[in-house]
Amino acid sequence: MAPPPTTQDRTVGQSRSPLDVAGLELLAARGWRGTEQDSLGDWLLRAGGGFTGRANSALVVGDPGLPLPEAADAVARWYADRGLRPCAQLPGRQSRAADTAFAAAGWQRDEDVLVLTGPLTPTAADGVPVGLSPEPDDAWLAGYRHRGRPLPPTARAVLTNAEDVVFASVRLEPPPAPLAAVARGVVTEDWLGVAAVTVEERYRRQGLATAVMAGLQRWAARRGARWVYLQVAASNAPARVLYRRAGLIEHHRYHYRYAPD
Repeated sequence: MAPPPTTQDRTVGQSRSPLDVAGLELLAARGWRGTEQDSLGDWLLRAGGGFTGRANSALVVGDPGLPLPEAADAVARWYADRGLRPCAQLPGRQSRAADTAFAAAGWQRDEDVLVLTGPLTPTAADGVPVGLSPEPDDAWLAGYRHRGRPLPPTARAVLTNAEDVVFASVRLEPPPAPLAAVARGVVTEDWLGVAAVTVEERYRRQGLATAVMAGLQRWAARRGARWVYLQVAASNAPARVLYRRAGLIEHHRYHYRYAPD
């Protein structure tokens, strides 16, 4: 008798996503790249000056071509050679054996990140002025607060390193007032990836995050996208509520492990 479905099995089915965990992670990696990339067997090694975990971690999908303890050591050397703290991104159940190997080597586990998916559902504009640009200007870069902090100099190179990317913004007051909201979208095959959704504190709870996401979906629909994905930290309860209302549900989870300092 087959074992009962796990929570992850159920959420993958409910998401109606045509991609499994490995397929979606590899697609998402094309939409958020570092500035340098290499491979270790099937694993993807990415570096981007330390800006974001996704651009500066080994994506552990598939076979590294080495025993797992040796693969963990190889990852550590690759990042140390670049002056970066070694980091591995471990998605879904398929990475459990590798996760055990990294843990045995003393790598520290970070919190879960949820990957949410759903069908693209573009809606008519609701009167909020959402601007779209192929490049982030200084106002956009100032409006995106990664983990609540200003962006480092390497951010622009990482943010623009994609084949079909757009930067959404909402301006409610003339300069030099900051933008009210920003977000980044990227289309890869028939998927829209949404990231960097940030609303200026005094404009929150006015529907601006929903507005920029809707603007990105309309843009992506014109490019033939049919699905949408995004990542959100498990601890970010307000964002999870917002995305659930938008019809996005959990596809899988991943976490990072960092080598000891």
